[in-house]
Amino acid sequence: MFKLTTTAAEQVLSAARQGGTEGLSLRLAAHQKPDGSIDYRMGFDDATEEDIRISSEGIDIVMAPEYVPLLTEATMDFVEIEPGQFHFIFLNPKDANYSPPDES
Repeated sequence: MFKLTTTAAEQVLSAARQGGTEGLSLRLAAHQKPDGSIDYRMGFDDATEEDIRISSEGIDIVMAPEYVPLLTEATMDFVEIEPGQFHFIFLNPKDANYSPPDES
């Protein structure tokens, strides 16, 4: 199932505190583009009865059932892309542009 890294979870909690959205779940959505890449969306929201609910690194995550197939094997991380520029990224083998991280 979908998971967060520890670093991503810490940043999600920080964003919730800063935005006054503590207590809300992290809502995820994903749409596959014609080229096979995946567009990701996220925000804080209340869960609905139809939502799939999971927990990763202490974060409650919700998503509509139609997004589960695209997000099942994905991992969300928070990384420094360039010096001083941090971003959430999604590592997803179902994305046409995915390349596994270098483990060396």
